[in-house]
Amino acid sequence: MQMPLSALFAGVPTLSPLPALEAAHITSDTRQVSAGSIFFCIRGFTHDGHDFAAKALELGAAAVVCERGLDLGERQILVPDTHEAYALCCANLFGNPQRRLRLVGVTGTNGKTTITHLIRGVLQGLGHKTGLIGTIETDLGGVTFPAKYTTPDPLTFYSILAQMADAGCEYAVMEVSSHGLDQKRVAGCRFAVGVFTNLTQDHLDYHGTMEAYFQAKKSLFSLCDAGVVNLDDPYGRRIVQEAPCPIRSFSTSQDSADYTAKSIELRADGSSFAFVGSGMIARVKFPVPGEFSVSNAMAAIGACLALGCDLQKTTALLAGSHGVPGRFEVLRTGTPYTVIRDYAHTPDAIEKVLSALRAVTRGRIMILFGCAGNRDRKKRVHMTDLAARLADFVVLTSDNPRSEDPMQIIEDAKPGLLQHSTPYTIIPDRYEAIGWALSHCRQGDTLLLAGKGHEDYQVLKHGTIHFDEREVVAELLARGISEKTEDEQGGTDETFGNCRGGRQQRQL
Repeated sequence: MQMPLSALFAGVPTLSPLPALEAAHITSDTRQVSAGSIFFCIRGFTHDGHDFAAKALELGAAAVVCERGLDLGERQILVPDTHEAYALCCANLFGNPQRRLRLVGVTGTNGKTTITHLIRGVLQGLGHKTGLIGTIETDLGGVTFPAKYTTPDPLTFYSILAQMADAGCEYAVMEVSSHGLDQKRVAGCRFAVGVFTNLTQDHLDYHGTMEAYFQAKKSLFSLCDAGVVNLDDPYGRRIVQEAPCPIRSFSTSQDSADYTAKSIELRADGSSFAFVGSGMIARVKFPVPGEFSVSNAMAAIGACLALGCDLQKTTALLAGSHGVPGRFEVLRTGTPYTVIRDYAHTPDAIEKVLSALRAVTRGRIMILFGCAGNRDRKKRVHMTDLAARLADFVVLTSDNPRSEDPMQIIEDAKPGLLQHSTPYTIIPDRYEAIGWALSHCRQGDTLLLAGKGHEDYQVLKHGTIHFDEREVVAELLARGISEKTEDEQGGTDETFGNCRGGRQQRQL
């Protein structure tokens, strides 16, 4: 598709004249450069696209877009910010599909996936064709496929919006990550409503500080017509004060919020509460237990109200919603104990899920989890500290070690276990760890498989392997793993006491 640069750069700030050229293709990846491409020099986390500008021209690029002069004459286009310019040009390339949709953006550390699915469910239930972009999947309004990134790169992102608009979608509901906001992947969008869930330690390997992380999240509200914000979170209270758009707040406890949850009841099969706002009240039944689930439901209701939805119809649709895959998902095992998989991979998420389980578990709580490789190392010890504090037994294993040594990740995390007397075992191989955990559960216990959630893969040093915990659990139980004798298991008493100190198993 040929497009004059004057049309491609419409509304894009530039610092140099545009060449009289037509673009055959645009990209920020030299591997995608072909004859007539316009190459955007993007500053990445590990590489700077400016270093590849000359190579892009050698490969046939018609011009490069850069933030600094590269002595390339008329074949360079200077802009103040290549991240922003790339996103705006991608929007122009696809005919600005965001203008044909009402956009809903959800940001925060935890809860984004659940809340976006809830909002989509309500809108669809009210008869509105709705697309979804998020961590688990992309839904073009009926056609779904697995997601690679929470917030895709601009070329993919605007292509998806164009497909949604062409399919007749009225709404696009999306998770908006801090990386996506910092890199301006959604530049050019105007959101009908933005939602903020919470902010806890995560992604500091990228942002460096919590303040930088917060500022990235807060920037969503400069792109919104209205906001719905969690008043129970200290960073949410800052957004209420600092956001440039009108804000409605929600809370599970504070009467000062615009929307407050009252008469909260938490059960093993879900939760219920009264949604109370100025001049409005509705009784809400939500099929997911835990106070954090009440907060997620409040956020979804608030967003739907901001879109003009009826409160009673919204709450009725929430009552019939289904759980999100990998989010507090109870696996069907046919065992006298409960197995749950959840995406909890931050200290805050682990704390919330374990606290929710404590309220509804008759027996013991065992948590199995690992810490991700090539990610924020500082949060590892906090994760094990909370796990040992709130669970009855900890199985420390691997998550996605990526290029890191799995045992080094475990050593980084282990000090958090040593701060408590909670028994634990260390089994680096996650498949073997799950088998061990299943074989040591008994009636009334809950086994929480944390960190992987919906993921059906594991990223190891030598590559990515298929690893779906629903399949793993089913396979192990089919083999009779939970029926092994104590002698076959290596022996452990009823309290797991002699497991303290851990053990080393087959290495990844």
